[in-house]
Amino acid sequence: MAGEAVGGYLELAGKYLAEARVLLGKGDFTQASEKLWGAVAETVKALATSEGRLLRTHRRLWTYVDRLASRLGEPELRRLFSSANTLHQNFYENMLPPETVKQFALDCEKLISRLKPLIKTSR
Repeated sequence: MAGEAVGGYLELAGKYLAEARVLLGKGDFTQASEKLWGAVAETVKALATSEGRLLRTHRRLWTYVDRLASRLGEPELRRLFSSANTLHQNFYENMLPPETVKQFALDCEKLISRLKPLIKTSR
């Protein structure tokens, strides 16, 4: 059951990341922002679920990433997650310049690539 949920989160994360890349290429930075947030959030949920945790709110996502950063001794995870969260806000407010969105997109990709190897899959 948990393995199916993890797979579902990872599938969505991959879908959102692919869509974000296309949207960035088209210059649709507000839509790309939300897809990037979605890719990060789904990856974090996959990792948490693989550890037996369920994250359903922004607060729980933040708390989990904060504790993960402490546990791994990698404070940069907080900053990378903050970039994703700012992109989520950008979807609603369209306040970020394109170059900032592009930089935060790189942060999202870095965070995802750091988290994915930590995910325990049951196969």
